[in-house]
Amino acid sequence: MKLHLFNISNFKVDGGAMFGVIPKALWSRIYPADENNMIVLTLRSLIVETDGHIILLDTGYGNKQDEKFFRHVYLHGGEGLLNGLKSIGYTPENITDVVLTHLHADHCGGCARKKSVGAGYELVFPNAIYHVSREQWEWASENNLREADAFLEENILPISQSGRLNLVDEEGELFKGFSIRMCYGHTPGLMIPVIKYKNKTLVYTGDLIPTTAHIPLIWNMSYDIESLKTIEEKKSILQEALKGNYILVFQHDIFVECCTLEMSPKGIRAKEKFSFSNISF
Repeated sequence: MKLHLFNISNFKVDGGAMFGVIPKALWSRIYPADENNMIVLTLRSLIVETDGHIILLDTGYGNKQDEKFFRHVYLHGGEGLLNGLKSIGYTPENITDVVLTHLHADHCGGCARKKSVGAGYELVFPNAIYHVSREQWEWASENNLREADAFLEENILPISQSGRLNLVDEEGELFKGFSIRMCYGHTPGLMIPVIKYKNKTLVYTGDLIPTTAHIPLIWNMSYDIESLKTIEEKKSILQEALKGNYILVFQHDIFVECCTLEMSPKGIRAKEKFSFSNISF
């Protein structure tokens, strides 16, 4: 097995939306905002090479939408999706599997692009199977007023029309050493990858625990569909991770790529914080 982490891009989002009911006076001490109350997040993707598969986790926003759309997300920095892959030795054709934690635009937008000739869209990773939980796919296909701006037809339809969609029905091992957990608080059918490599277990926390600041159980996003479910799901994974000395890998934290956990008087908290390259396998 080989593992590589890279940052597709940074983006900005309203800090209040990212921390829900938590007052700014508290969250801004840990995750500071600019003068417009915006905080910077990352779009980190993980490559997992195992048992003949080269797996890409999430694909960022992509570049299909117009300037007006991207004006609101302030994309900046990062390596880019294809340049990030190139920097670690992969081409789009090398990717055998794309695992999408869910179908919000910042997680799946890079799966498809506008055709270079003619109208319509084409897959960026033409040889890949695209894995999405069935519950998330059905939820996104029906859409809803709350998430209408996040589930975009141009991101989702090209995947289904390609015939390369695999709908995942159950949590468990998807590839050798690579399992997924199903969660429902953020959006139904959110998949959280859990990777076992040598003597380590890594959890790619996705939107369940987007940053280290979201480790406290009630520090959650206003984007979550059912916040009480998010609390229970976080509690379960954090307790397991603490007991098993797992490493959390953060998709969105601009300051911290990875951490271990410890029990504090206030509950489970981050212990050691470090870059992915410093993990000793």
